[in-house]
Amino acid sequence: TSPRRMRILQAMDDALDVLDLQRIAETASDARARLAPALAAPAEASAHRISAVGHAHIDSAWLWPVRETIRKVARTTSSMTTLIEEQPDFLYGMSSAQQYAWLKEHRPEVYARVKAAVAEGRFLPLGGMWVESDTVMPSGESLVRQFSYGQRFFEREFGIRSKGVWLPDSFGYSPALPQLMRRAGFEWFFTQKISWNQQNVFPHHSFLWEGIDGSQVFTHFPSMDTYNSQLSGMEVAKASRQFKENRVSSRSIAPVGWGDGGGGTTREMTGKAQRLQNLEGSAQVVWEHPDVFFEAARAEIPNPAVWVGELYLELHRGTLTSQHATKALHRWAEQALVEAELWAATDAVR
Repeated sequence: TSPRRMRILQAMDDALDVLDLQRIAETASDARARLAPALAAPAEASAHRISAVGHAHIDSAWLWPVRETIRKVARTTSSMTTLIEEQPDFLYGMSSAQQYAWLKEHRPEVYARVKAAVAEGRFLPLGGMWVESDTVMPSGESLVRQFSYGQRFFEREFGIRSKGVWLPDSFGYSPALPQLMRRAGFEWFFTQKISWNQQNVFPHHSFLWEGIDGSQVFTHFPSMDTYNSQLSGMEVAKASRQFKENRVSSRSIAPVGWGDGGGGTTREMTGKAQRLQNLEGSAQVVWEHPDVFFEAARAEIPNPAVWVGELYLELHRGTLTSQHATKALHRWAEQALVEAELWAATDAVR
């Protein structure tokens, strides 16, 4: 019943009146002209702001051989560096130092394009971890090595260190993680999977997560409830409507692009983002580095809510009880490595 809705319907009627379906190429410009006033109406001052980042959530190992993961990463990064060249404001983010290392080894010509885009600030190494790790089953020492090897790779190859941990798809998060993240120098934490809880809806989207020892890290879940956003009208409206911190904050993140099949962000998605930069009735969409988002979100919420303890995921209950032999042997290997390092360090000292 709003005036905005009525004007949109009228603009669509006017556009269809001049569009000849038998002569689309000749009449499309006239149809666009009839839509122009509705598309030119600016967003409200209080409109929700979505910080979009190009993304392709590619599991390093899941339902295909590792050789196919390497190909997925190569295809996706090749497409995304091309899109970066074509779209002046587009930003693409990729986590997992392992995937960059595969590119460097198997597709050096693509890796050279990635390095150039990183240097321009357009291709964003995220997360500071060797892979997007599970955080429930591994030992603390294993997680420390994820941070150590990941950050070391990014610093050596690109001259940067990640400010935040990017884990959209892990199956729950240990209460020890805030301490490990802060000790490793990280300032923020991003995930998405907890929003998929089946019974207990998580009460926050931007908050402080407090670990066992009292360490706190500023954390965000995208209120869009996906890490493969297409920037559809439904997703953008959902991000605004169900953002839990609407009383005190105005912004959320949207990872935008096709995931496990690879591919990342498409031209259609960047076109949607351009239309939604400043449109009445919609959230505003801007391509933005997660570091910029977290700094602005933290400034908006001087006294964020605090969640203490484990971030438990209800959706994938039972997955951590499978593959008993593999997990037992993995734990044996972790313990053996710690013992080996202890003896090696003792030998070096003495």
